[in-house]
Amino acid sequence: MLNSGRLQLLSRLDTLGTVRAVADTLHLSASTVSQQLAVLETETRCRLIERTGRRVRLTPAGLLLARRGREILDRMADVEAELRALNDEPIGTVRLGVFQSAIYSLAVPAADRLATTHPHLHLELVEMEPHESGPALRSGDADVIVTTTDYAGLTPGADLEVMSLGSDPVVLVLPREHPLAARTAVDLAACKEETWACDRPQSYMADLTVRLCREAGFEPRVACRFSNYLMLLRHVETTGSVALLPALAVTADHAVVTRLSPPVHRNVAVVVRRAAPQRAAVNAVIAALRDHPEIEALAAPDPARGHGDGDHRS
Repeated sequence: MLNSGRLQLLSRLDTLGTVRAVADTLHLSASTVSQQLAVLETETRCRLIERTGRRVRLTPAGLLLARRGREILDRMADVEAELRALNDEPIGTVRLGVFQSAIYSLAVPAADRLATTHPHLHLELVEMEPHESGPALRSGDADVIVTTTDYAGLTPGADLEVMSLGSDPVVLVLPREHPLAARTAVDLAACKEETWACDRPQSYMADLTVRLCREAGFEPRVACRFSNYLMLLRHVETTGSVALLPALAVTADHAVVTRLSPPVHRNVAVVVRRAAPQRAAVNAVIAALRDHPEIEALAAPDPARGHGDGDHRS
């Protein structure tokens, strides 16, 4: 009989690629993961893994079982949720992966509403930037994610369901006393001599900043890299640096102004696996995220509909 825990290990190996990565995500030793996968091979009487030098890869049988195993695990979670809630009341824990700028504007208000409407549902918020949330959704480390569909690393397929939440402008953030702040709109080419506050390397906003600056004809001179947008905004306020940030991240309590021309937008969406476990609970979370009070930053014109600059996409 197949063991659900070992199926999960194989599924994660398919997603993450290395035994070490699987071990790290589950707080296990690599030897424990390898031993459990060896037991799974014995149980199935199939060779599931083969070594190529110091690395491992799944055999055709391993790939089949990993992907079917993910479906089996989802169905098991569905049945468990149904047994716990025969009256279809959303119940259990749903892990919501959400990028930083949408945590307090979108996710926390949704959690507050759910605490009132569905008291037996626990929403666990996990900060995940776009390059992190897609893999987490597919591996089962997140049940629902809020991300941008403009991120090249997200590859929607038949296994994912994508629902739009709105279009968020990406803005140039300047100190209020900056000479360029007197303009109503600022082209990035005017910022080639500025120092820049940026997100972590290889993150969505860091990659977008580099690409847009290069399109404007210069390489940004980076003064700091912070994963925390509050720290980035504080750096702009106190040192005179400039930054590109989502409008969702910039609130009125910061001594900054936002300018950018032509406008750049990112499309914000909630994404789930179509075979998501605990479907009643997941649907309740989706509804809470989509039925939000008006958020000015998400009311921006959608460039895909002919507004803004649809070429500026990551």
